[in-house]
Amino acid sequence: MSSLIVAPPEHGADPAADPARLRRAFGAFATGVTVVTVGGASPRGMTANSFTSVSLDPALVLLCVGREAVMQGRLAEEGTFSVSVLGAGQEDVARHFANRSRPMGADQFDAVDWLPGRAAGAPLIAGAVAHFECVKWRTYDGGDHAIHLGRVLTLDELPDREPLVFHRGAFRQLVPPSREGAP
Repeated sequence: MSSLIVAPPEHGADPAADPARLRRAFGAFATGVTVVTVGGASPRGMTANSFTSVSLDPALVLLCVGREAVMQGRLAEEGTFSVSVLGAGQEDVARHFANRSRPMGADQFDAVDWLPGRAAGAPLIAGAVAHFECVKWRTYDGGDHAIHLGRVLTLDELPDREPLVFHRGAFRQLVPPSREGAP
């Protein structure tokens, strides 16, 4: 039986020590694009691509939020949040909620079409391919981010819409499969 011993990288040779290189490598993984929202007295929205399903039973989703983000403070205050999975053609919505100079509070939603959430009380982005309204379930330390798990209270989907995708630092759209040669 042989064992593999991996020596730690030489000082300065750690590829994760270069934030630009690490960001490029992380960008090789294509993700969907969402807008996370909270309601309450000061509603807030934030573009996020760090969202994923976790469990079917119970129905759980995960999102990661930078510790310095305004949204992190709002999530700490609110017991619920919502996630709108953006569709192809909603790049302007993603850019709006990524813009740090957008208005605070309810005024930031004046620039987009939205509808009120039934369960979480947070705005939902109109035309999104899916909506999830969630109650906070757990929060974990994730380095410079907090990892939030939410239990899904309600969901809605538009299965005929294509999602907006983010890959290698740019918004993309999926290309539907060709019907040529399909059985």
